[in-house]
Amino acid sequence: MAHALELPHPHVRAPEPEDELDEFIDHDDIEEEVSVTDNPAFDRESSVRVLRKRLRKAENDAAHAHPPAILASNMRRLQALIGLNDVEVSLLTFVTLVHTDKMLDLMSDWIGDLTSARVFHVLSSVLRLQEKDVRAALSPRGTLAQSGLLTVDRNQRWTLAAKLDLLSDGFADRIVSDDIDPVDLLRGMVSLAPAATLTLDDFEHVAEPVSLMHMYLGRAAATRRCGVNILIHGEPGTGKTELARMLGGMLDLPLYEIAGDDTSGDAVLGEQRLRAFRAAQAFFAERPVLIAFDEAEDVLSGYGSKEQSVAQRRKAWLNHALEENPVPTVWLSNSVQGLDPAFVRRFDVVLHMPVPPASMRERIFRTACDSRLSDATAQRISRHASLTPGVVARAAAVLDEVSGQWPPERYNATFERLLSGTLEAQGHVPLSRVDSPPFGADYALSYVNADCDLFALAQGVKREQSARLCFYGPPGTGKTAFAAWLAHEIDRPLLARRASDLLSPFVGETEHNIARAFEETLREGAVLCIDEGDSFLRDRSLSHHSWEVTAVNEMLAQMERFSGVLIISTNLVDMLDEASLRRFDAKILFRHLSVDQRRACFTDRCHALGLHDADIDTVFTRQLGKADTLSLGDFAAVVRRHSLHPFQSAPDFALALAAECALKQRGAAPIGFV
Repeated sequence: MAHALELPHPHVRAPEPEDELDEFIDHDDIEEEVSVTDNPAFDRESSVRVLRKRLRKAENDAAHAHPPAILASNMRRLQALIGLNDVEVSLLTFVTLVHTDKMLDLMSDWIGDLTSARVFHVLSSVLRLQEKDVRAALSPRGTLAQSGLLTVDRNQRWTLAAKLDLLSDGFADRIVSDDIDPVDLLRGMVSLAPAATLTLDDFEHVAEPVSLMHMYLGRAAATRRCGVNILIHGEPGTGKTELARMLGGMLDLPLYEIAGDDTSGDAVLGEQRLRAFRAAQAFFAERPVLIAFDEAEDVLSGYGSKEQSVAQRRKAWLNHALEENPVPTVWLSNSVQGLDPAFVRRFDVVLHMPVPPASMRERIFRTACDSRLSDATAQRISRHASLTPGVVARAAAVLDEVSGQWPPERYNATFERLLSGTLEAQGHVPLSRVDSPPFGADYALSYVNADCDLFALAQGVKREQSARLCFYGPPGTGKTAFAAWLAHEIDRPLLARRASDLLSPFVGETEHNIARAFEETLREGAVLCIDEGDSFLRDRSLSHHSWEVTAVNEMLAQMERFSGVLIISTNLVDMLDEASLRRFDAKILFRHLSVDQRRACFTDRCHALGLHDADIDTVFTRQLGKADTLSLGDFAAVVRRHSLHPFQSAPDFALALAAECALKQRGAAPIGFV
């Protein structure tokens, strides 16, 4: 420091004219302290003269006082790192002592509550600094405030110690105790992030924006560009934190994370987290590092609400910080609801992190479980559109801890129960309600009799990533099965909703359920398949109740602005509202199996069931050659029956299929039966 810090007498400041001393001396307190209030011989004026004499001696001693050597040494390091001037160092040193020295703390109490203006006056008198220099050093735009090292509470009258707020609760104790690296002062507020556990392959679904962010951050770090900020938002557990850590690893830059809890495990308030961010920006300004601010919605949200958020109260400062911060920062948020547009527009890149596609989730889940998942379990849980890698990783960690005591054969069942518990608590359906795909390993488009090339249709949907499709035709012709196959083909989860899932007896609830289904589909990047679509798109001229009309209106409005993949299936296309038909990009008719398809499907199923006892082609011709209403659904129903009561021959299998057709004819003679 350019000059020695002058420490005052701990009780009062040094006045220039003597009559100013009375401003700080309570004579009744003096009488009480010297215990002479009952002494009639007590001379007030004489006592004050004695005190003034002692005060002058204390002032003389203070002129030669110096801060402790350790504190002075740490202050010099901090001065070099942050770029503090001598006035700022003097103020920070004195306030540190006020927070650690008992006598100075008492002095703070004796002076009493102060306004901000009086704080500046007291500090200038005590430290013999120009008051204008004190005001400049403690201004909100000054280095002390911008770095979070020292701020002044300008809202309330407090004692001197309470008005002057240091970086953290442990800052003063740490800096007076031992020689430290200044970065250690951020301990408990900022921590070095561990290495990422996911790899670049796990982010293939966002490969292009990740590549862009990698190049942009690398260039920003190399050129020391200021005001570099990236916002990554998405559902908890989708890999936002892992992505930030992976970017740091790819760039070979240390990633420091702003802590969400302190060393005691208590949550850190938004105001303190912003202060930690300020300090980190100042402390790392000259170092090649990245900063990650997780759960940023804690400080950035609140736009439009009655109660101001931390960011709203510090809006001007935060806007400036986003434009001038010297260290590139990755902000991570679970939601962008309530974020002030003024903040959002200052981010260079905004990335929505979706739930990974089913095939990628399956690979991530297997890795998290160290390949202990069975194939059936891995495929099953990967079909849950709301199950995130973070949830799976936590469940896997629980079973890892008890792996020595938990039976390996119960791993998969227990794992599913753990996941379902979390999913239900999050408001999602449990794994027990995740249906198996309505198509098996032997599913083939050649068994679907549609009026268009379904494979070409799938390629077009995969290319455009957007479509509104109507599948219509008799029951059992493969509409729902093809919807599931299409979702699998374009590598998206299938969000299937039936009429019973969306219809509600309560006013307005059906419309709310419809809107929520569309929102969930976009959020999860899924294919939305609504079965029995005629329940929601019924011709409004045939409606008898107002709620029927409002449900159709809501469905039409959602379809109009929907940008994803929507499939509406119906058996009653003639009942659809005319306005809905215009909104579909394609209307596909699914028909009963053609004779060639029936023959091929019957032959394949007989071989799969081991029914080789007869001339299969002859059996088909005699019993099923004229079964024109035979569908894939009929084959599926009869195969399920075989699992309960096996057929003994191919003719038995054919008879059962013919009976299914007869049942659809409501009692007519079995079709094709001779």
